[in-house]
Amino acid sequence: MSELPPDLTRLRTLETWLRLQLANVRARIQHLEQLERDRPAPVRPPRPDWLLETERLGGRDGRAVRVHAGGCGQVARGRAISREQAVDALGQGVEACYGCRPDTELGILG
Repeated sequence: MSELPPDLTRLRTLETWLRLQLANVRARIQHLEQLERDRPAPVRPPRPDWLLETERLGGRDGRAVRVHAGGCGQVARGRAISREQAVDALGQGVEACYGCRPDTELGILG
């Protein structure tokens, strides 16, 4: 048994209503797509020049483990540091990352 009306008049009325609903849905889609296009792209913070990797201790940062150049993809957990802090950390025996070699970039022979 069909859920559609049996007569042509009511079918035409239903067709008109469905067209109006479809037009409303399409207008809403268009509006939301325009909002997405107008939304500014998220701004990422600038990449730090140097990173100090620390070990994790109970949810807190622990001792310094490695110094990394800012673009290194091998740093697991770290914080941004200045050039001077990177030089100091390397001078105090903190290991330099073997991948990005911050010691070479800083002019320190490791």
